[in-house]
Amino acid sequence: MAEYNYATKEGLEKLKEELRELTTKGRADIAKRIQEARDKGDLSENAEYDAAKEAQGLLELKISKLQDVLSKTRLIDDSNLDSSKVFVLSTVKIKNLTNQKDFTYQLVSEKEADLKNGKISVSSPIGKSLLGKQVGEIAEVSAPSGAIKFEILEISRS
Repeated sequence: MAEYNYATKEGLEKLKEELRELTTKGRADIAKRIQEARDKGDLSENAEYDAAKEAQGLLELKISKLQDVLSKTRLIDDSNLDSSKVFVLSTVKIKNLTNQKDFTYQLVSEKEADLKNGKISVSSPIGKSLLGKQVGEIAEVSAPSGAIKFEILEISRS
């Protein structure tokens, strides 16, 4: 069974743009480095040539992996998701019941997670504990210091 990645329209476009950048500018830059190294003479003792060829291999590996990720990525259509429960793309306001602090997070795919911007992965411990919960329910997260409980205060769609 195939393992799918889920992404927002914005996240999918970011992945596609990264692939375009690697396949155009990235490949052109590597080709230029290889050509410059070739122009310096004997390839058998040319460290620059070896380094450029190694960089080419790493670039092609990265391109291949990104193409694989894109082939398994599915666009999330949030127009018909239930907003009474926490799902991917939900924006959730929660209260840490230990310190009484409120936090607001959007649950996104692992590739789009960005804590600084309030986006957490659905596969993170907090994300997993929130999935499927409704307003008023308590989500419990295991932490090294013990269980942390969060109350779901609000759920919205972005």
